[in-house]
Amino acid sequence: MTHSKVYDVITDRILEMLDKGVVPWNKPWNTLNGMPQNLITKIPYKGVNIFHLACVAMFEGYSSPYWVSFKQLRKLGGRVKEDQRYKYSPVVFFMKKTKTIEEKVRDENGIETLQDVARAFWIARYYNVYNTDQCEGLEDKVPELKLETYDNKPLDTCEKIVSEMPQSPEIKHGGSKAVYYIDSDRIEIPEQNRFPKIEEYYSTLFHEMVHSTGHESRLSRGGITEAHAFGDPVYSKEELVAEMGAVFLCAEAGIENRTIDNSASYINARKKKLKDDKKCVVFAGSQAQKACEFILNRQYNDQPDENTAG
Repeated sequence: MTHSKVYDVITDRILEMLDKGVVPWNKPWNTLNGMPQNLITKIPYKGVNIFHLACVAMFEGYSSPYWVSFKQLRKLGGRVKEDQRYKYSPVVFFMKKTKTIEEKVRDENGIETLQDVARAFWIARYYNVYNTDQCEGLEDKVPELKLETYDNKPLDTCEKIVSEMPQSPEIKHGGSKAVYYIDSDRIEIPEQNRFPKIEEYYSTLFHEMVHSTGHESRLSRGGITEAHAFGDPVYSKEELVAEMGAVFLCAEAGIENRTIDNSASYINARKKKLKDDKKCVVFAGSQAQKACEFILNRQYNDQPDENTAG
């Protein structure tokens, strides 16, 4: 594989992760201490590999910072879980090669002669690794994982919004990602004490609650009920709806001043994905308001659809 092709493999994976909304440097909850590293050598990965593996871990919800190649895994007596076999992640490394070429060389008298000269150069290569969360049989090989936690206290105004949502989906705490699953109508979110700021916990939960209003049993919003690809305009619009809804709910609870900066950055990133379509923000705002009125159990007026929002 050529040098450029190796970079293409990694770049494509990173873009894929970003298209799926993965922004690991902006994640408001605490993750495991330590950089992505090899399980056997305990040496952290370098360069683009750090960013790439962080993206993968974020999106897939891996809690372990340790990665291992298939060969290393077999040597340790482990195996890849059946449903994870094809979910490997490429890691770039460089090999030093030496090539002998014929060059003109001047001697001390200035006379040129052709001589064989050894020249060193580097070749980019890649191999595939698995996160230890994807593996079995490594229970005694993976170091104990430690998480920094925070002594957060629930906020009454936010708890009231969460507890009083009608037809509420199941809310399950745990894991390393925040997500709404439409098939099971369930929200998963890390525990409150994983968030350095309790306000960010509620902002994240509100985001997923707004997503859940799109379920067919509630508002039946196309961004949730219709099949679409990650990163496409429908996905980006739904993300705008969810984040703008989270801002509205934070304002309702009186905590928007602690969360608005992150939300503004997120909204701007989604807007850029839609090529700065001005109408999409108006549409997202109207749908977000409708979602919030549902969560707050209030009557709402019909909102303009995408074709009429000006």
